[in-house]
Formats: sequence, C-alpha cells, structure tokens
Amino acid sequence: MRQSQLFTKTRREAPADEVSKNAQLLIRGGYIHKEMAGVYSYLPLGLRVIKNIENIIREEMNAIGGIEMKTSVLQNKEIWEKSNRWSDEVVDNWFKTKLKNGGEVGLSFTNEEAYSNILKQFVSSYKDLPVFPYDFKEIFRNEARSKSGIMRGREFYWKALYSFSKDESEHNAFYEKSKAAYRNIFNRVGIGDKTYITFASGGTFSKFSHEFQTVCDAGEDIIYIDEENKIAVNKEIYNDEIVESLKLEKGKLAEKKAIEVGNIFTLGTKFSEPFDLKYKNEKGEDQLVFMGSYGIGLGRLMGTIVELFADEKGIVWPEEVAPFRVHLLRFGASDAVTKSADDLYDKLRKAGVAVLYDDRDLRPGDKFADADLLGMPVRFVVSEKTLAENKVEVKYRTKGESELMLVEEALKTVTA
Repeated sequence: MRQSQLFTKTRREAPADEVSKNAQLLIRGGYIHKEMAGVYSYLPLGLRVIKNIENIIREEMNAIGGIEMKTSVLQNKEIWEKSNRWSDEVVDNWFKTKLKNGGEVGLSFTNEEAYSNILKQFVSSYKDLPVFPYDFKEIFRNEARSKSGIMRGREFYWKALYSFSKDESEHNAFYEKSKAAYRNIFNRVGIGDKTYITFASGGTFSKFSHEFQTVCDAGEDIIYIDEENKIAVNKEIYNDEIVESLKLEKGKLAEKKAIEVGNIFTLGTKFSEPFDLKYKNEKGEDQLVFMGSYGIGLGRLMGTIVELFADEKGIVWPEEVAPFRVHLLRFGASDAVTKSADDLYDKLRKAGVAVLYDDRDLRPGDKFADADLLGMPVRFVVSEKTLAENKVEVKYRTKGESELMLVEEALKTVTA
C-alpha cells in the first residue's frame, strides 16, 4: 500500500479523554477511531492487525478440529428464556431493542444458548459427536463504565468455540488440546513468554476454569505465579486450600498484575439441559451432551500487545500481527530516487511481502516519527545517500542501529 493513498493520518498528541496507552497510541497512529466510550471503529491499519490475529486463531482452531461458522448478533428472546438468562435480574448487561412488529430481541453478549439451540437441530446420535463449532463476531455488553481502551469495550470482536462431546472424558481430551492451541496462539502473537495458564473460578460449571493471563502493568487482575511451572492462580480464588490442592508452594508465588487474554470453561450439561440437547448412545439410551466454552477477545489481545511492547516512540508490532512487515521510506523526489524506491516496492510485493510505502513528500524527521509510531517490524530507507552506494538502509524497530545492505540482501532478510 502506498501511504499517500492511506486516508488516515497520524496525530502528535493523544486524545485528552483517553488514559490507556493502547487507545492513545492506536488513535494517534490512525489504527482506530473512537465513536464513544467503549466503542471503536477499526481503520485500515487496525483492521489489518485484527485480521492477522483472526487468521492465527483460525489456523490454530482448525488444527484441533474446529469448524468455523457465523452466528447471528440478534438473539431470540424465547431461546434465552430457556436458560433464564434473558432476565435483567440475572444478566444486567444486555443490550435489548424492540421490534416494530412487536416483540423484543437482544444483541449477543455471549453464545452458549445460540450454539445449543443450533446443535439441537443436528445432534441425535453418538455418531454426531464430538463437534467443535466456532465463530468470530461482534459482542455487545452494556457495561456501566468502559475503560482500558480496546481492552474493555461495550462492543468488541471475539472468537468463541463451543465443544459438544459425548461425555466428560471426551470433553477433557479436547480441553487439553485447546490449552495447547491457546499457547500456540499467544506464542505466535508474541506474548507467550508473559502469558500464564491461570486457575480461576469455574462458577456453577466446575471447580475451576482456566484463564490465560498476560503479565502487564496495565492489567486489571491480580494473579499469583509459579514461575517454574508456568501456571498461576487468580486472586479471586486464592487461598491456602487452593494452593495446597494445586500442589504449589506460593511463599514462592509472585504477585503480578495481568490482563486476561483468553479463557476456557467446562460447561458440563448447564446449557444442553434447558434445550434438551441429547443424543442416543450405543445402547439407544438418551444422554445429555457435555459442553465446553473457549473464548478470546481479539481487540483485547491487540490492546495487550500494544501495552506490552510500545516504547517512548510508539507502537512495536510483533511480526505475525503487524499490518505490514516492511515500512519503505523514500527520501527525496528526484527521478533516480523515486525509480529506485518504486522498484524496491514492486520487488517486495512480488515476493509476497506486505509493505507500506511512504511515498509522501514530507521532511525526513516527520517520516521517521511516523514510522516509529506505526511500529512496523522492519524499515527500509531509499535516499540519495543509499542510491549513491547502490544500497538500501535497513533498520529493525526493536534495534537501535541501522545498516546499509545491497537490495538483494535486504530482500532476503524479509523473505527468508
């Protein structure tokens, strides 16, 4: 993409009403636009990041047998009344609206009922199970107070997978696969070494659920970490009995602030029972389907990455989530410099490298400042100086020094 064709522009100052680092930098960089408190539009650069995260999650979900689909945002009142979660007294953060022809619908705040109702139409035999459908969709929660930028909003984009198994044993096998898949996701987006599988409350579903908590000063949760075993306990359930049952020692547990970037729950028959979601086993007996839930908020994950890696100059994107791998900067408007930069842009694109080409006529200082703020992993510079040596200047966003390379060498660094 040519930067001259990108309608968004960077801003020098952060919005006065934003206190979170992620929102400040993403708005300054033109990644997102704030519509209102807790509601953001994703601009072209921000959408590319979200799509990269989405593709990583999709690959890992498909690898463990996930089947992608798309559920409706508008939710049927009668469906949710079956589980008693339509009532505002039970769930106090619904967004609901009246239909012109009468009746009322809600905007999805989660997906358990929707999936159970759909699977009811297709599951009747043990031969139909297990099945692991998932989707990416907008979720709406009428929070009394929205904060933390895109990490906690009233509207957000998430992935939810639900497992439908014959029994607890079959469920547990998939549950362990999901843990490994989540670790792969967080490793690929660059936060794996700071993310811990964390024991949390299982609510009415099970003794424990598992959160994936990323250690970060901007976190809203407190966790106690066993560094050696890479596991943690959420403060909400932390006590001597829990520590003993998990065979942890504690005095050795480090207290840290963290951000919840994903969670997995055993649901059991909590949502299959109200929908009479049953199958006939090998003996012809009716059995309730055993369920699990597996969620990741993509905006929250994107905001966490910004919070963790940003420096005093701006955003620092890990390679797999960056909107572009290379930021190509052209300094000078002579025919020779323009042709050299254009040629390099074409070579990068033909090699399949995602590249943002800063072909604007701005001062070098402004271009460098924008490049640092936007945070692409690698920067290529073409100028009269580099042209004189028949080379290109290469600099990694996480390194202080740049170096001059032959064009062929520079291409190898981003195509190998």
